[in-house]
Amino acid sequence: MSIPMILASKSQPRRDVLYAAGICPTIRVSHVDEPAALEKAAAGRGVTVDQLNVEQRVMILAEAKAQAVHQAYRDVADAAASATGERVIAYPLQAAELRGEMNVADIPRQSGAPLDYSKAPIAMTRDFSGVDMPTVTEPISNVIAMQPGLTRASSGPLIVGCDSMFLFDGECYGKPHSVEVARERLHRMSGATGELWTGHCVIDFASGRVERGASHAVVRFGEFSDRDIERYIATGEPLEVAGSFTLEGFGGAFIDGIDGDPHGIIGISLPLLRRLVVKLGVDWTDLWNVARGESAPEDKTGGSGVVPPKENVHQPGDGWIDCACRRKHWGLNGASGVLLARRDPKSGEVTSVVMQHRAAWSAEGGTWGIPGGATADGESPIEGALRESYEEANITPEDIEVVGSYREDHGPWAYTTVFAFEKPGHRVVPRANDDESMEIEWVPIDEVPDRKLLTAMRTDWPRFAERLHALAAAARCS
Repeated sequence: MSIPMILASKSQPRRDVLYAAGICPTIRVSHVDEPAALEKAAAGRGVTVDQLNVEQRVMILAEAKAQAVHQAYRDVADAAASATGERVIAYPLQAAELRGEMNVADIPRQSGAPLDYSKAPIAMTRDFSGVDMPTVTEPISNVIAMQPGLTRASSGPLIVGCDSMFLFDGECYGKPHSVEVARERLHRMSGATGELWTGHCVIDFASGRVERGASHAVVRFGEFSDRDIERYIATGEPLEVAGSFTLEGFGGAFIDGIDGDPHGIIGISLPLLRRLVVKLGVDWTDLWNVARGESAPEDKTGGSGVVPPKENVHQPGDGWIDCACRRKHWGLNGASGVLLARRDPKSGEVTSVVMQHRAAWSAEGGTWGIPGGATADGESPIEGALRESYEEANITPEDIEVVGSYREDHGPWAYTTVFAFEKPGHRVVPRANDDESMEIEWVPIDEVPDRKLLTAMRTDWPRFAERLHALAAAARCS
């Protein structure tokens, strides 16, 4: 098993550089307020931001991004480690009425053709209503102590923060953001020379150790005509990149030469990153999780025919599983989600739960379920559920308490539903944080059956509701 990497950036070029080098990272955007981070760091040094040089700035911002993601994962690990209650494991394929029926080798095919995953029903969860499933119940604490995950890792995941700035005529340039700024900069850069600096910070989650470094290269530009500049701006490329240019995109033809590290120009220096990783006691080759020549990852389309947004990011652990239940499921390591409930502060009774209206392009798109997704490499199902529910629905792990779980185990694949309550005195404000959802909202518990539910949720909801009420009652008596 490779050591996971978490990239604190949504930059497609950075992902592409890592992927080509054999690493598919987990993407976790830091949402750092960059001006505020620079102001705080400058004040701590007794200087103004203008007095910080370009190397200091990119190093400050790279570490701020890495530390923000490190804290987010720390919150996930702490919430998982504090879980209480019981884990119920159900084995539907071992039920007497299904035993021997479920065999992926027996799935009908036409003329020996492979499974046709373009048909939506194949991606729908099997309805096990009325099936008497064998179950096992155990303390959830036993699972946390034995199961691999963030809290038990001896090394990693490695959290990587990066930031880039362009030094030109003694001035530090970040992203221009606007057409007017990009136009003015490109006119000045025509036929000139500047320096691209990229700061790197790597944090080993297991040990908390931090390593930092910076990469830079001199960039020599060709001459741009006014027509070149206007057409380049029209592509949109120079608006959201440091220095208003890219080496690997439309702007590459206007770069006459580079003196220094070319990967740093793209935003992540592989040689520097390798040196920082080695300082943390990790071999670079231990990070490889992509086979040489492997094609771009498959998307998450669940047979609906609707294509995911291009911004949707492939994560380690993403992929379809051919299951013995004669369906395909999302999540090479299984999948999980959080069923979060709110209780009345006076009576202690459950009043509502957070529900996700699933994006049209996803499997069973347009239905309602709980926020969750594929378990990433290096995390437990509970940790994966907490991470996914924050990324998709803004369920902040520091504001909830895990009180139990339910695992539907199919053998080669399993889905874990994590039961949680808001902590007393805390409030979770759910919202759609990414493109996985049409909407996220608190739904009164009695109104859940009235929604068009995901097949598995429709099947499981009666016993889930019963268990939530029982957990709330037990909490009132404790």
